[in-house]
Amino acid sequence: MSFMKEIQKILSHRHYITFIDFEGTERTQEIIAIGAVIASLNKDGTIKKMKKPFHIYVKANSRVGNYVSNLTGITDEILKEKGVFFKEAMEELKKYCGLAFKKSLFVSYSNSDMRFLNQTIARNLKWPVEICHQIQKNYFDFANFFDNFVLDENGNRISLMKACQLFEITLAEPLHDPAMDALNLAYLYDAFLKRKDILCREYESVILRYSKMPRPLLVLFKMISEGKSVDISDLREEIEKDLE
Repeated sequence: MSFMKEIQKILSHRHYITFIDFEGTERTQEIIAIGAVIASLNKDGTIKKMKKPFHIYVKANSRVGNYVSNLTGITDEILKEKGVFFKEAMEELKKYCGLAFKKSLFVSYSNSDMRFLNQTIARNLKWPVEICHQIQKNYFDFANFFDNFVLDENGNRISLMKACQLFEITLAEPLHDPAMDALNLAYLYDAFLKRKDILCREYESVILRYSKMPRPLLVLFKMISEGKSVDISDLREEIEKDLE
């Protein structure tokens, strides 16, 4: 399946994407902050228009934890002063999305956000069933798809921040603020579709490092990347070397 057909299959002819980011407690991984950006789409899947980012703090049943506080700036005191209960936070998210809520694909960078959502549901007797189920059934992990085309030199996933830098995106700050992380994800998604030059370069690097590919094909790909002309006789020659 071609790249664009794969994108269209994922979008399923949707006209909206809600980019989401959840911050969670260190120990229990309950949601303590929600960030989101809803965007309308052009026919080719690129972003047409984005709404101002959404941000809300969420009260948790356990402490935030020092690591998370140092990383995000979110403290127990902030949640006590500004946080709302989980049910109210999710209702505010739905209100932010408006009529597009039920038509939207919910996209995050890694499935840790769904883990945070599931852990929060498990720890709250009063949780908005319809809202949560809508997100769960219309969820897409962009990082898992992105990994097919872009990896670091060791074949590992790169962070959202590094991915944005790679695609020459000016990062929205502060980093690790869920609203800004959701906005940066929206920027990355759009650049991923528009910057075919960067995508082709990175995808080529992934292919050349793919150790499970038969050696003759790897040799030919390397020759092509060096600007050399190859044909079927070169492939046969490399196959013969493998069979000697």
